[in-house]
Amino acid sequence: MRWMIGLLLSAAVAHAEGEPAGEFDYYVMALSWSPTWCAIEGDARDAEQCDTDLGWSLHGLWPQFHRGYPSYCNTVERAPSRRETGEMADIMGSGGLAWHQWKKHGVCTGLSSNTYFELSREAYGSITRPDVFRRLEEEVRLPASLVEEAFIQANPQLEPDMLTVTCRDRRIQEVRICLSKDLDPVPCGQDVVRDCTQKDALFAPIR
Repeated sequence: MRWMIGLLLSAAVAHAEGEPAGEFDYYVMALSWSPTWCAIEGDARDAEQCDTDLGWSLHGLWPQFHRGYPSYCNTVERAPSRRETGEMADIMGSGGLAWHQWKKHGVCTGLSSNTYFELSREAYGSITRPDVFRRLEEEVRLPASLVEEAFIQANPQLEPDMLTVTCRDRRIQEVRICLSKDLDPVPCGQDVVRDCTQKDALFAPIR
């Protein structure tokens, strides 16, 4: 019984819904390798994103606690317009993703939708995405740690505990970078730093 109670309490801490807006410790910026998302989900949806040459696209800028994260917070800010979300498609792949990110995560920042999207774009621009991945011409298999090393080499301000690489379906999925509220790199919480340990993760080239 005790282990069950502990598990429930842990789950509650990890994911809190309906928190007050603006109460969080730092951001996690998730950069998604677009060809992976397209192979797993996007192609089946006939997503427009998969017809572009997006490489590391912005999945989202997520408010984070040192342990766990808030979502679907109560906010007095108005929802973004279709124009606002559509303008994020160049780095996010679609206005629909921008809308979802605002609804789940942006509302927890305490910012207006316009300011949240401006901050998201600033965060995206603050990190150099290694050019080597854009030069791939065919699928390769590589250690996930190699992706992390490439980002650290391209961004001297990053330390190994400030980012993590995730995998899905044995493919490189995302690079997640922890940033302060001022967008300076900071150490990630233990529930964020869970590196993919695959030695032969599939990495597909830009189409």
